[in-house]
Amino acid sequence: MADLVLNTEEKTTIGSRSSRRLRRDGKVPGVLYGLGQDPEIFSVDYGDLRGALTTDAGLNALIQLSVNGTNQLSILKTLQRHPVKDEVIHVDFVRVDPNQELAVEVPIVLEGVAKKVTDQNGMVDQTMFSLSVLSLPDSIPNELTADVSELEINDAIRVSDVVLPEGVRTEVDPEEAIAVGTVTRSTMESMAAEEASEVEGDEEMEGETSEETDEASTEDSE
Repeated sequence: MADLVLNTEEKTTIGSRSSRRLRRDGKVPGVLYGLGQDPEIFSVDYGDLRGALTTDAGLNALIQLSVNGTNQLSILKTLQRHPVKDEVIHVDFVRVDPNQELAVEVPIVLEGVAKKVTDQNGMVDQTMFSLSVLSLPDSIPNELTADVSELEINDAIRVSDVVLPEGVRTEVDPEEAIAVGTVTRSTMESMAAEEASEVEGDEEMEGETSEETDEASTEDSE
């Protein structure tokens, strides 16, 4: 099921001081837990970790995590980054049972050209970038696609429009919007200017008509 093996080293001490020391050496502290077994702490080479999490499966890659000499099927649960340096400071992995569903976030990719939107100088605004799904480990998709070809202004592509692979389901509201066709700010400003110009023109015409009526009334009275 998972050919990707990530080797780790046993971590015998805990605490921020030992974790900082590991990071200085290019390693990331981590923990493996789940399936009713005791947690196991470890450290992993940052380069190896990055390589394991940058395959087509991304952060949902199934990994044979080698901890204390034993390979254990796992998946990334949490990846913590430094708030300023943006470097990885800790990882959590959970053990995986191949026969139990997993809840994962799968990226959503828009496909197609929303010609009905662009022809009106509009734009496609993606509002949801990943979808929470439930799936057996070997059925987790790398990504989900949403077709925007028929999208129109003030219309939306919704969760219900995404075709999920066999064995994959979601509990997210099917009416939740993924992408909407919107009018750009420049187009809105242009439309507002046109409307203002039309109103001004109508007012001028009304003013001229009123003046002509007044003049006609004056002539009649004379």
